[in-house]
Amino acid sequence: MLRAHPRARRVAIAAFLLAIPAAIAVAVFAARVPVSPGALRLAVIEALAERLDAEVQIDALAVDLFPRLTAAGTNLVVRHQGRRDVPPLITIRTFAVEGGLLDLWRGRVALVRLEGLDVQVPPDRGRFDVAPDDGTGHDASARRRFIVDELLATDARVVFIPRDGIKPPKVWSVHTLRMESVSASSSMPFTATLTNAVPPGQIGVVGEFGPWDRSRPGHTPLAGSFTFEHADLGAFKGLSGTLASRGAFRGLLERLEVQGETTTPDFTLDVAGNPVPLQTAYDAIVDGTDGSTRLERVDATLAETRIFAQGDVAHVEGVEGRVITLDVAIEKGRLEDVLSLAVPGPASPMTGILSLETTLILPPGDEDVVRRLQLRGGFRIDNGRFADPGVQRQISQLSARARGRRADATVPTRPVASDFSGRFALDRGVLSLPTVTFDVPGAVIDLAGRYALEAETLDFAGSLYMEARLSDAVGGFKGFMLRIVDPLFRKGGQTVVPLKVTGARRAPAFGLDMGRVFRR
Repeated sequence: MLRAHPRARRVAIAAFLLAIPAAIAVAVFAARVPVSPGALRLAVIEALAERLDAEVQIDALAVDLFPRLTAAGTNLVVRHQGRRDVPPLITIRTFAVEGGLLDLWRGRVALVRLEGLDVQVPPDRGRFDVAPDDGTGHDASARRRFIVDELLATDARVVFIPRDGIKPPKVWSVHTLRMESVSASSSMPFTATLTNAVPPGQIGVVGEFGPWDRSRPGHTPLAGSFTFEHADLGAFKGLSGTLASRGAFRGLLERLEVQGETTTPDFTLDVAGNPVPLQTAYDAIVDGTDGSTRLERVDATLAETRIFAQGDVAHVEGVEGRVITLDVAIEKGRLEDVLSLAVPGPASPMTGILSLETTLILPPGDEDVVRRLQLRGGFRIDNGRFADPGVQRQISQLSARARGRRADATVPTRPVASDFSGRFALDRGVLSLPTVTFDVPGAVIDLAGRYALEAETLDFAGSLYMEARLSDAVGGFKGFMLRIVDPLFRKGGQTVVPLKVTGARRAPAFGLDMGRVFRR
């Protein structure tokens, strides 16, 4: 029957695995063999129903007693007592039990095989449990004594039904499961292969489960290690790469501490198409009942840049999938490592020392990752240098002219380093920079605007602040003619020139914003 008890819903699985061979044993010996198949099937159904306090159905059951007991059945269904408004708690397509008669009488079964096991775990407001002790301790004693030497299950699912009915159920698909010494009172070694949906692949798990905590099932211990190989990140639109992961977990059913690491030698954002090696190490807290995860620590290395993060992977109400929310920080990383992910081309357009802090949000959905990704934060670039010799030459000339050198003066052969800082936001594939400051010796540029990642287009406006007068910066005959307008651009002892930067990233257009000149 249904009874209120927080988190006790999970006890059904272990109780049922032990109940199958126990019920067959009770039915066989209580019926004083030989028995008819029909009578034995009814006896097993009655024994299971009494032991599990549930409605039980078995389509067919065949038993052979000699030389060893073998029992096989099909379409076994276990329902909550009197409940037809919820899915069956447990269904099994086929099951088989093997063991010696004497061992079975002593409470031991050699082998149980299950195919097509499906467990629908109800939410916390109800529970399914074995029948309570009758005060004599016989029921609990029988459970403690009964042991299954080996349990093999294939094509299994465990489905956690959400409490509010809005969230999609959490489904764990178990391709294969092997357990040893299955008992309600001891730790049970196991190996399992779980099918991961996104990214597709199989997760191998080796560990120990139990002993089962009957009074507080959520406190049942679980520990082990896992591997996940050849995961294709192309399952996420906008990403590509092959991920491998391994790690260990330890704790309780309701709170697992996980430590792991991943390696992706060819991590790629499709917007740029440049593969970059990515490695991560992480500590996480996982709730196995709904898949929610708290990332306590993520230490990633993108090429040669260290990235630190922490946050959550949680369900979004009314939406299939989960939202990733992270606080991310880079301290003195390489700008070129990060730009390689976002900017097309065989080489990064710029190098420098990058420091960054941002909040990262990645909602679920079918759109390209770049369009779903949301960033809010600030950055600083020190010692920035442009890879394009022409652009770098213009920056060096700007620095020289801003300090009053003549147009025909020799430009320094050593490129001038630039420093950048500002705030940024990324949303729907558009990078907004409400404030960015660009420093070179002798000049400062303040800009604000947007950069479209997919179209690679710029739209910025701002001001150039120089030590030199405009006429001195231009020099020559043009500079002489500009002396008459120098007062228009001088403010507070420096020259202020309104600028705009537009066009394609590969060939930006720099121009004087004359409209702002005459509005001043």
